[in-house]
Amino acid sequence: MNEARTGSWWYRNAQTLKTAFRVVFGVIWLIAGAFKFAPGLVDDFPGMVADAAAGQPAWLQGWFDFWTTQSAANPALWVYLTGVLELAVGLALVFGFMRKVAYLGGAILSMFIWAVPEGFGGPYGSGSTDIGGGVVYAMAFLMLILINVAYGPSRWSLDALIERRWSGWRRVAEFGPALVAPRAAP
Repeated sequence: MNEARTGSWWYRNAQTLKTAFRVVFGVIWLIAGAFKFAPGLVDDFPGMVADAAAGQPAWLQGWFDFWTTQSAANPALWVYLTGVLELAVGLALVFGFMRKVAYLGGAILSMFIWAVPEGFGGPYGSGSTDIGGGVVYAMAFLMLILINVAYGPSRWSLDALIERRWSGWRRVAEFGPALVAPRAAP
């Protein structure tokens, strides 16, 4: 391997850095999930979805009409379900538990948040300056997947502890190569 690469601080600390990124991102998700249980959000949610629908192109009106109706019919279900899912993703990230499921599920949840209450970050016009946070979160999950594949499994995770006892856990935890060699058959 290239001496300059292996001697770099980034390379020597890759395990720590990727774990720190995962944990900090998890804390962000925990905070976002906790905010879903704030007083008044359930009452405001239908208005948020209706506001996201305002000014959208005609070909998206069916999508927003559906979600406006759903959010008005039972806003508590959607707000608290989103909060619980965000808390679950946050805990999975912080503790490194079921990371493959958490990364994929978090990316899908991020895109869902981007597509409904954030209104795809639109409407896009002359004053538009932000595409919304959900799509950025989805990209961060993609980066976690790529980091996992490129640098291998995280040694500092619940998944690593479980994999040492049960190698089959790898199917729900890892995208990249195995942390420990599988046990040889007797």
